[in-house]
Amino acid sequence: MKPTTFRWFALASFVAMLLIIVTGAAVRLTGSGLGCPDWPTCYKGQISGSWSLHPAIEYANRIVTILLVGVTIVTAVAARLRSPRRPDLVRISLLLILGVVLDAVLGAIVVYSKLNPWLVSTHLLLSIGMVVLGAVLYHRSKYQYGPGTRADIRSPEMVRTARLLWVLYAAVIVAGTITTGSGPHAGSSQGQLRARRLPFALSHATLVHGLLVTLFIAFVLAIYFQLRRQGAPLRAQHGVRRLLIIGSLQGLVGAVQYITRLPVGLVEIHVILAASVAIGVTQFHLSQTGRDREIGLERS
Repeated sequence: MKPTTFRWFALASFVAMLLIIVTGAAVRLTGSGLGCPDWPTCYKGQISGSWSLHPAIEYANRIVTILLVGVTIVTAVAARLRSPRRPDLVRISLLLILGVVLDAVLGAIVVYSKLNPWLVSTHLLLSIGMVVLGAVLYHRSKYQYGPGTRADIRSPEMVRTARLLWVLYAAVIVAGTITTGSGPHAGSSQGQLRARRLPFALSHATLVHGLLVTLFIAFVLAIYFQLRRQGAPLRAQHGVRRLLIIGSLQGLVGAVQYITRLPVGLVEIHVILAASVAIGVTQFHLSQTGRDREIGLERS
């Protein structure tokens, strides 16, 4: 299999990881987390306890997860068939399979724990991690890695900056999951057992999360101006500018959703933007090393 062909498999896995975020958030925000009280079936050995909304949404999410396992397995097979074979691509593909399986198992535990908020938060963090891994796979599928390939560090200072940016993002996303876990969207709906919430005041969690988001955006802004002063390539500047725009938009949506008492539509957008920021941070980190593109994937 040519590198140009494998890139499409890597892209499919990357998109699949994003789909996990979207469907998982939809289950929680529609109150469908307990729509199917059993796993892997829905209700007492049946595929669906009823054809009502919540069981349908919850079980549809499980079907999506099964499909994603299939996508990652096909990608792993494609990585082994790729010529020349790249061990790094094979390893990352296998890690994606493991991640999807762990996500499914954790989802089952979440159901049987009656939506334990700590486990639900861990569920989201794992999904974000898989998005990052999918982005790394897609990036590596386009560039040459391994012994003898070009790997030029463009700026040691920016490499350290990229690592610090990861620390800030990690703090933001953890604080965000704590905020969500302290809010009203427990994942259950009216008439079901009310899921517990995290033992934090929503206002306090929101304040901490908001301060961290502000610090993150300010840091990205500082990086952008530093790149401009250094006369960095326009492509690098544009990448940081996109991250700044997405991060600022995420902060704005977060503020509006809090003021408007967390409407589900805005919360869903906020989660999607959180994943988008993770992709931006990943791309910034990877772009600090200059590499040659794979044969057939060169830019004209």
